[in-house]
Amino acid sequence: MSRTRSPKSVRKSAQKSAHGPSATASFTRLFEVLPQGFYSGTITGNTTKTLATNPHLKLMFGYPTQTSYTKVKPFDAGRVVDTEAFETFLERLKRDGAVINYLLSLRRADRTPMWVEVTAHAEPKQGKTLLIHAHMRDVSDKKKSDEQERERSQQVHKEEIKAYARRVMSGVAHEVNNPLATILTWSERLAEQSVDDVVQRGLDTIHSESERAAEIIRKLSNFSDNRQATQAMVNVNQVIRETMSLRTYQQRVSNIKVTYALASGLPQVWFDAGQLKQVLLNLVINAEHVLEERGRGELVIRTLYNTAEKCVVLELSDDGPGVPDEIQASIFDAFVTTKDVGKGTGLGLTMAQAIMQDHGGRIALTSAPNEGATFRLEFPEFSRLPVNAHQTETPSTKRETNIGGGAAVLLVEDDPALATVVAEALTEKGYRVDRAGDGEEALTCIAERTYDLVICDLKMPRLDGAAFFRAAATTTPNLKNRLVFTTGDVVGENTEQFLNEVGCPCLRKPFRLTELFKVAQEVLS
Repeated sequence: MSRTRSPKSVRKSAQKSAHGPSATASFTRLFEVLPQGFYSGTITGNTTKTLATNPHLKLMFGYPTQTSYTKVKPFDAGRVVDTEAFETFLERLKRDGAVINYLLSLRRADRTPMWVEVTAHAEPKQGKTLLIHAHMRDVSDKKKSDEQERERSQQVHKEEIKAYARRVMSGVAHEVNNPLATILTWSERLAEQSVDDVVQRGLDTIHSESERAAEIIRKLSNFSDNRQATQAMVNVNQVIRETMSLRTYQQRVSNIKVTYALASGLPQVWFDAGQLKQVLLNLVINAEHVLEERGRGELVIRTLYNTAEKCVVLELSDDGPGVPDEIQASIFDAFVTTKDVGKGTGLGLTMAQAIMQDHGGRIALTSAPNEGATFRLEFPEFSRLPVNAHQTETPSTKRETNIGGGAAVLLVEDDPALATVVAEALTEKGYRVDRAGDGEEALTCIAERTYDLVICDLKMPRLDGAAFFRAAATTTPNLKNRLVFTTGDVVGENTEQFLNEVGCPCLRKPFRLTELFKVAQEVLS
């Protein structure tokens, strides 16, 4: 059986101490039974020599108990995981003669890494040899626990940042959407007038540019919104164009050319548009990172219809270096990434795959060295809707001037400009309109008069839309059957829960007059 104590020379030196033989025996016993690792040895360049170890050090590093202490070499170059940290460890020992609780990543006998906390004393010997006496503790579990706690803290911090971003986005959306709604409504009303060609072109430009600004706000709202997935009929080509418009500037400054090959006449798919944008945006940004390293590149986005599989196909290809063969099979696994440390979480493609699978679709990768990478998304066709299901507005809404039929409407809106133009538009369509600037004024109005329809903003001073509804519910029980909400904010979880509870329709600003008239007719009917 091998020895686990120091050699005779070391023991004899200990026995000559002033403490006497009995003290030395007690020390030796303590050395052998303590559940912590002890090591004595020398380091000369890349060569180490073990002079003494205790049984627990063997256990820590995964050596069989019968292994000779001379073969237990924790500081051998082949056992060091982080060479730079180890060199710093040696430099401090040479300079200060000791280190306390120094953290090193070393390898066990089976080559698996472990974290070791080292408290050591060093004495220089002849030449470049360093004699080391070290106390070593396995702190892998503690290190893992600390890392998990740090990850949890980072996740909490990220969620706080997201929550703050949503609050900021909500405020921005509200402030921008109200004037946009006013501009759009006026442009719609003026478009019905007989004007010359120059004025008509101006009105068309005002309307289209306002629509574009509204769509940008809508996109930002979708990306900052925490709503549950809401599936609907989606035009894949349209989602591609909307998503790619968010990356135009970055692609231009990165010398990335984008080529589109979008098939016309594709059937719509049953998907959550916001989540499809999330999937596409993730793939595009990943490709951009690869191409930016080269300083230029090309992205090709194509769509087609697979007749055999009855599915819509979206392919995104780049001309980068491709995905290494060894990780292609696991590219959709969590925490697998080709990016440098700190530049990616390894979760983007995992989430993309989960979203596709949740919607009954598929995502796959094909790649070859130096031939780029192609991600292929397949969306099952959804064709069970009636022929006119995609119709967004009824012709009668546009043409009829007296669709209101004298119905009494209460418009609750705190933005004066928007309230004025909407009230006038409703009046022109045959509605009798009263106005209230907030929820308190609205409560007074419904107490004095019965209304066929109430159009109420959600965010207002003094008393907002939700508080107005709750206050009015006791005096006007059937109010929810005659109420339409409007909002210029990002619809958060609490707001969406409220809307689901009351079951009232809600129009997001900036809405079109045709949308408002259509919803009003549906509620009145």
